[in-house]
Amino acid sequence: MNRELIAAIDLGSNSFRLQVGRIVNDQIYPLDGIKESVRLAAGLSSDRMLDAPAQFRGISALRCFNERLRDYPPEAVRAVATNTLRVAKNAPHFLVQAEAALGFPIEVIAGREEARLIYVGVAHTLANPHRQQLVVDIGGGSTEFVIGKSFAPIALESLYMGCVGYSLRFFPEGRIDKRGMREAEMAAQKEIQTISHAYREVGWDEAVGSSGSAKALVDILELNGLSDGGITRSGLEKLRALMLKAGHLDNLHLEGLRPDRLPVLSGGLAIMWAVFQEFGLERMTFSEGALRLGVLYDLLGRYHHHDLRDATVSAFVERYDVDGAQSRQVTETARAFLLQLEPAAAEEENADRRFLEWAAKLHEVGVSVAHSSYHKHSAYILGNADMPGFSRMDQGRLARMVLAHRGKLSRVGSLDPESPEWRLILCLRLAAVVHRARDGRGVPPLRLKREGKGYVGIADAEWLRNLPLTAAALDEEERQWQSIGMPLKIRVERAAARSPVAS
Repeated sequence: MNRELIAAIDLGSNSFRLQVGRIVNDQIYPLDGIKESVRLAAGLSSDRMLDAPAQFRGISALRCFNERLRDYPPEAVRAVATNTLRVAKNAPHFLVQAEAALGFPIEVIAGREEARLIYVGVAHTLANPHRQQLVVDIGGGSTEFVIGKSFAPIALESLYMGCVGYSLRFFPEGRIDKRGMREAEMAAQKEIQTISHAYREVGWDEAVGSSGSAKALVDILELNGLSDGGITRSGLEKLRALMLKAGHLDNLHLEGLRPDRLPVLSGGLAIMWAVFQEFGLERMTFSEGALRLGVLYDLLGRYHHHDLRDATVSAFVERYDVDGAQSRQVTETARAFLLQLEPAAAEEENADRRFLEWAAKLHEVGVSVAHSSYHKHSAYILGNADMPGFSRMDQGRLARMVLAHRGKLSRVGSLDPESPEWRLILCLRLAAVVHRARDGRGVPPLRLKREGKGYVGIADAEWLRNLPLTAAALDEEERQWQSIGMPLKIRVERAAARSPVAS
C-alpha cells in the first residue's frame, strides 16, 4: 500500500469531522476535511436522552460525509463516536440510523481509548515528540488528559466535562457573569483534582492543547494581542475579564472568534482556566493533531498488520496468567471449525476470524478471579477493562462470545438470529468442549456445516468412542442449540465408510 487514501470520522459532542489522508511510505498526509457543527451534547436531556433535533443534525452531517466516502472500501474508513454517544441512553437507536446514513460502521470508544488516539494524533505533529508531554483535549462532552513521551502514552484519563455541557449549565442563554464563571471553574477544578496529584507525580516537560476549544483560544488570544504565542495564563485572565465585561455572548466581538465556537466559548474557557490552575501551568502550545489524525494512524497500523489490538490481547494473556498451551489449542481448533463454515476466513485479516481468535485466547482470563463461573468473570473483565485499540462495541462483542462459550446459550439469546456472531460462538463452544481434558491432542476429527437454520457436526466414531465425557458434552450442546431455535445435530460416522451410526 504505497499511495492509498484512508478516512477517519470523529462523531464528537460538538462537531462531526471527516478527515481524509493519503498514505505515502508509512506516513499520512492529511488532505481535505469536512466539519459539521452538530452540537450533539446540547441535545442531551437531564435523563440522558438525545433529542430529535440533535439526532437530525447528526444524521444530516453523516449523509454529507457519505457522499465523499461512497467509493471507499470498508477497510479504508473508521468512524468513532465519543462522550455524548457513550452516555446517551438512546444511542443504540441513533447509531442504527447513523450507520445507515454514513454507510460505514460506527464504533463508540471508551474515554481512555479516546485519550490514547488523541495522543497518537498529537505525537505525530510535534516538533520534538521525545520530550514528555501533557496533552489536554477539551471536547464538547468530555476532556481528555494524557502524559506521553515519543509515541507511547504513560497516563490516560477522560473526565466528564466539556465545553458544550458547561456552557449550557453555567452560562445559560449566553449570559456571562462572575457567579457562573466561578461556579464553572470550581466544578472543573473539582473534576481535575481527581487526577492532578498523580499527574504531577509523573511530570511533563511541555503542555500541549489539541482540538476545538484549544484552537479557538489560541486564535482569540493571538489575534487580539492577549498572548505572545499559544495559550498563556495572563492571556486567559485578560480574555476572562473581557468576557465578564461583555456580559453576554452577543456583546462579544473578538478577532478570530468563529460563529460556530461562540456558543461554547464560555465553557471551554472555564475548563481551560481550571486546567491551568490545577496543573500550575503558565503556557500551553497548540497541536493540530487530534482524535481524527490518531484514528488515521491507528487505521494505518491495521493496514500494515501492526494492529494494537493484537498487542493488547497478548498483554491480557500475560497479565491474567492464561494457560498458554490451552489457549493456543482452543484457538487453533476454533479457527479450523470456522474455516469449515466460512471459507472467507482463510484470509488472516478476516474480521470474524480475528474476533474468534481473540475470544479464544482470552476466554479463560476470568480464571484469575475464580474457577467457578469463570466465563462470567472473563466476560466482565473483557467488557469493562481498558483495552487499548478496542472500541466499546469490540469489547462488548468479545465479552458476549466469551460469556456464551459455555453454559446456557439463553444468556445471549437477545442476539439477532441472523448475526454471524452465532457461528463464532458455535466454533468457540465446540473447541472448548473437545479440549476440556487439556490433553493437547490437536484439532479433532469433527467437521461442521450449515444446514437450514442450524448446523450439523460430523464426528468420527472411533475418535468419539474413547471419549465418553466429550460425547456427553456434545449431547448437551445439541440441547442448548435446540433451545434457542438454532439446532445443532451431531452425526457420528465411521471413518472408512462414512456410514452413520447412532447419534
